[in-house]
Amino acid sequence: MMMEIREIALPEEKSALCERVLRALPDWFGNEEALVAYAGSSAKMPLYAAFVDDAAVGFVTVKAHNPFTAEVYVMGILPAYHRLGIGRALIARCEKVCRESGRRFLTVKTLDASAESEEYARTRMFYKAMGFCPLEVFPLLWDERNPCLFLAKYVGRDPVPTVDTVAC
Repeated sequence: MMMEIREIALPEEKSALCERVLRALPDWFGNEEALVAYAGSSAKMPLYAAFVDDAAVGFVTVKAHNPFTAEVYVMGILPAYHRLGIGRALIARCEKVCRESGRRFLTVKTLDASAESEEYARTRMFYKAMGFCPLEVFPLLWDERNPCLFLAKYVGRDPVPTVDTVAC
């Protein structure tokens, strides 16, 4: 399998790819309102797509919050391409983007384990394997049926900072 990560520049291409992939993932993105919002927001953010044999099979968007932090805003990979290293490659690109812009932390929000979901259990395992640490649960950020788990990963160029060395 030949896989390549490319940045997509055109807003309409970003939205269309995001919507196409998320619609193929109803167990993760079954809320129509949220799906449409992700597709619209993706047009305004950097979007990196995974191509296999010149076909886009997944993507990730990166939302910069401040000079220190960026977020994996939304990521999806077509089901037939799960567990082939594409997610790892997309996260690696996010980390590279953070380092190149001087950001130290990459964050992500996902469904907390207190809301049972086999799919999101796999998602949390993926982020843990990628080195993300759970920081806090926000029980009402999205709604009471969807508690938000906030995770972060240090991606800076320097060694992991300590309280004495962080200058914010």
